[in-house]
Amino acid sequence: MFYRDFQGEKLSALGLGCMRLPCIDGKEENPDQAATQEMVDYAIENGINYYDTAWGYHYGKSENVIGEALSKHDRSNFYLASKFPGYDHSNFAKHEEIFEKQLEKCKVDYFDFYLFHNVFEGNIDKYVNDDEGLREYLLAQKAAGRIKHLGFSIHGSQEVLLKFLEAHGDIVEFCQIQLNYLDYEFQDAKSKVEELNKRGIPIWVMEGLRGGKLAQSCLGAEEKLAEKRPEYTPANWAFSFLQTVPGVTMILSGMSDMEQLRQNIEFFSEEKKLTEDELNILIDAAAEDTKAKEGTVPCTACRYCMSECPIELEIPKILELYNEHVYTEEGFLGIMGVEALPSGKKPQDCIGCGACASVCPQSIDIPGTMSRFSELLAAAED
Repeated sequence: MFYRDFQGEKLSALGLGCMRLPCIDGKEENPDQAATQEMVDYAIENGINYYDTAWGYHYGKSENVIGEALSKHDRSNFYLASKFPGYDHSNFAKHEEIFEKQLEKCKVDYFDFYLFHNVFEGNIDKYVNDDEGLREYLLAQKAAGRIKHLGFSIHGSQEVLLKFLEAHGDIVEFCQIQLNYLDYEFQDAKSKVEELNKRGIPIWVMEGLRGGKLAQSCLGAEEKLAEKRPEYTPANWAFSFLQTVPGVTMILSGMSDMEQLRQNIEFFSEEKKLTEDELNILIDAAAEDTKAKEGTVPCTACRYCMSECPIELEIPKILELYNEHVYTEEGFLGIMGVEALPSGKKPQDCIGCGACASVCPQSIDIPGTMSRFSELLAAAED
């Protein structure tokens, strides 16, 4: 295992994400304590010293399970991270109660790392306005030694990132983002990386394998990549990409079984960065894959459509959310993004006049796409 420096501490470059622990009968709400214990024992023995959990993982059971597994080891042998569940607005008024319960569930008296969790369009105003005093409370816990390092995780846009940093950039020490070679341009993770590097904020990686997608294939680039490093698996290429991105300190992986754990630990025995040519092959493959996905639309965000929309829908943003929803086969990010849009400005509010489509350089059937998106969202609610 190789390590990266963070404020004088040595963090294993690979961290164990605790959102996808092994489960009994495959049920997410029933994580397997014995199997998790075996994995944690092996991970610590082989150099992983960072463990990332959260209030809502495994229907609220992840903190209990990982806390129990880590309690068998000396506290000096691991760093533990958990998060404030700001995705639910009602939690802001309960931040003290939640924090105390998290320590209890994890069987610790302090967190090495604690995060403002899941900053996105739907809760950025709550985080910024901070009417319930969350910031003050977490700073007090840090002063008391119950939080060693304070950071945040974000699924929102670049605009949301900048808004959060304007309010809390003076106190956060690291930022956790969804980063992989698919989302580098598809979700514009590149802009987040550049902004965080500019500010000197270390990057923590989540979804480095895109929920396992990038462990299954290299998005059509297998033949080209095999000429470079024939021994590499798709997961190896994805991890090497992350090791190459400037500013990345911690790479989290939600490993669900011992085989995944063993393979990843072996790969992280030393740093393995990509050449510029290899990097370009992956980025190009991702771009082609997202374009070829059936149902996505080729919006370039030129914004011509917005000048014609009589109800002033933010059409490029909605189409971006639509592409995310379709590409990920109805994942949660597109749904969250739509929920955060103002009333009267959602895809279902489109009146179907077609004025937008008449000026679209890409000839996108925008009203038809809005209608389809509305149907997909309605189906997701059932």
